[in-house]
Amino acid sequence: MTYNEATDFLFNSLPMFQVQGAGAYKPGLDTVRTLANAFGDPQRRLRCIHVGGTNGKGSTAHTLAAILSASGLSVGLFTSPHLVDFRERIRVDGNMISEDEVVDFTERFLANDTLQALQPSFFELTTVMALEFFARRRVDVAVIEVGLGGRLDSTNIITPDLCVITNISLDHTALLGDTPEAIAAEKAGIFKPDVPVVVSEAEGAVRSVFENHAAETGSPIMFACDKPLYLSASQQYDHILYRATPWGDLRGELCGDCQKLNTAGILLAVKTLIDKGYPITDRAVADGMARVCEMTGLTGRWMTLGSEPLVICDTGHNIGGWKYLAPRLRHESDRLAAQASRLHIVLGFVNDKNIDPILDLISGIPAEFHFVAPDIRRARSAAELAAEAARHGISGTIHESVAEGYKKALAESGKGDMVFIGGSTFVVAELLRAF
Repeated sequence: MTYNEATDFLFNSLPMFQVQGAGAYKPGLDTVRTLANAFGDPQRRLRCIHVGGTNGKGSTAHTLAAILSASGLSVGLFTSPHLVDFRERIRVDGNMISEDEVVDFTERFLANDTLQALQPSFFELTTVMALEFFARRRVDVAVIEVGLGGRLDSTNIITPDLCVITNISLDHTALLGDTPEAIAAEKAGIFKPDVPVVVSEAEGAVRSVFENHAAETGSPIMFACDKPLYLSASQQYDHILYRATPWGDLRGELCGDCQKLNTAGILLAVKTLIDKGYPITDRAVADGMARVCEMTGLTGRWMTLGSEPLVICDTGHNIGGWKYLAPRLRHESDRLAAQASRLHIVLGFVNDKNIDPILDLISGIPAEFHFVAPDIRRARSAAELAAEAARHGISGTIHESVAEGYKKALAESGKGDMVFIGGSTFVVAELLRAF
């Protein structure tokens, strides 16, 4: 079996949420537990950190992995989705799992008729692939990002040293519940007895849900938003400067506005890990914060792809992400207008998202809009997006593909302009594959 044959099986023969949507979601842990047992229960041989929430899970998981790696530890990192190569999901010390190792695991699964009869989902199988890979590599710690929800997510077979919840907003409501409180209850399903929990951001009823679940499971819980471990967070052009942390002033490479609250959770998580005996140094915290993309391969977070014109992409794809993206784009539009330059937005979504709240946020931003659709089954057509946008007072040009919309935006841009590409992770992924 070749690597292409292995990934073709993973993508096309197994139910995959990113492609099929809710029809591929298999709640419950029985299948993944049976799979893990067949591969030697690797989760029992790992120290783990479990990262859940609605937005910021990936940024938080990558940054924690970078800090731990900078401390000299061998660190596994399991995240989703990937943007270009499946192997982005499974890394050790920043290096992707090899093609041969993906093939080997897939062949061992296919050789077992009993396991095939389970009909696992893509995420169930790849979760076990990651855990077994980390166990065979004998990593010191694995940072595991929750896929969807928490309570019934495949990753919830681990017993971690620490749980981190980033935030809660409305996303995947058909599967997780249609209120913040219901979604918070699903996310809190990763809490374990005596395992500390760090929550980056929560208030009101959502905070009460977390407090009640923590009391029920006997999980010590801390809210980073109560008193962030930095005196101030100053937005710079290409970084955020965090002053007076317990590890000195820190330069945060990830500079989206949402990162300030993410970092509050990250720093409290680091402090908690140090209290548990993790050998994290001041220098490691500084290096991990400043070099997270280089150290872990993180992409797609307010990512610069070009300078003349300035080209930025971001994978923010729900209301929780766009509540930060929209004000920043509005600010960029105002900045550009003062220089007689323009903002161009290449925008696309999947068809199972409620995008009305997002369109409300971006309505009125002075920009040239280009409507596109990612090349996946779940895509919302560019024409449908344009019609929905028009109801919010947003007009623009319809394009047949992400590449066409991007090329048209570039062609219409002057050197001082800015092109933003986003709306869906799949729009960004398609763009990055073309680079």
